[in-house]
Amino acid sequence: MKIRSLSFALVALSGFLAATAPSQAADKLTVLLEWFVNPDHAPMVIASERGLFDAVGLDVELIPPADASAVPRLVSAKQADIGVHYQPNLYLDHAAGLPLVRFGTLVETPLNTITVLADGPIRRLKDLKGKKVGFSVSGFEDAMLKRMLEADGLRKDDVELINVNFSLSPSLIGGKVDATLGGFRNFELTQMRLAGHEGRAFFPEEHGVPVYDELIFVAHRDLATDDRLPRFLAAVEQAAVYITNHPQEAWQLFIRTHPDLDDTLNRQAFADTLPRFAKRPAALDRGRYARFGAFMKESGLIGEAPSVEAVAIELR
Repeated sequence: MKIRSLSFALVALSGFLAATAPSQAADKLTVLLEWFVNPDHAPMVIASERGLFDAVGLDVELIPPADASAVPRLVSAKQADIGVHYQPNLYLDHAAGLPLVRFGTLVETPLNTITVLADGPIRRLKDLKGKKVGFSVSGFEDAMLKRMLEADGLRKDDVELINVNFSLSPSLIGGKVDATLGGFRNFELTQMRLAGHEGRAFFPEEHGVPVYDELIFVAHRDLATDDRLPRFLAAVEQAAVYITNHPQEAWQLFIRTHPDLDDTLNRQAFADTLPRFAKRPAALDRGRYARFGAFMKESGLIGEAPSVEAVAIELR
């Protein structure tokens, strides 16, 4: 009887100590997004909502940028721990001397497209000869267009480029251009459909452009051994798997945090992006990065293709 009483006393004491002892503070981690919050960021939102970051001892803050173009510079200046970035831009940043390194993948396929009206005259890329192509951002997209056209027997100067200032779908629907360059396949096609027009997309990876990761996680090279990074990726991986297994439940968690995104466009974008999330975000395909670096050099966007290790690492 005394032993039993002592056992109860020890259990009670341990419970009291656990309740009164200060809990270990979570490690803060700031993530600068490449754009306002949208379904592309679902694994991070779900990781936060399901307590997956808490479980690995992280207090993660997702920050939409005031200026999307400033993300690599701010991460390079250590004003944010992690940046969500584009693989093609990483090579440009490296050539410019920014100390950035990719340590994880968010969206593991290209999202970029050349898009035309489904009921229009453009059935093949070859049909774009003499036509107008609307674009928003030059640089990589110019190189992408050039390679895609070459794969179908055209040159870049066979088309007329028109800067439509981020008004891709309206310019195509309104007949100002015959095709658009740079629209994301998980958004623009649905946006057009909702406006009463079906679109047809030509995918760069099917027309001569090496496959690349659309969205990646980057950090300052000094943080390459920071143990917060693998913990962050572990939580993101669990969230990506959860989204795959439970898409409807994941969508409800997503809009609980961002009710302003509860509309048809974002609901469809969530579903369309789901199969493109990296299920092994820490994994690095060195061959893919080497091939894409060679493409960037061949396109004249960078002087030399960097070694894979110079721009990307795989955390252990």
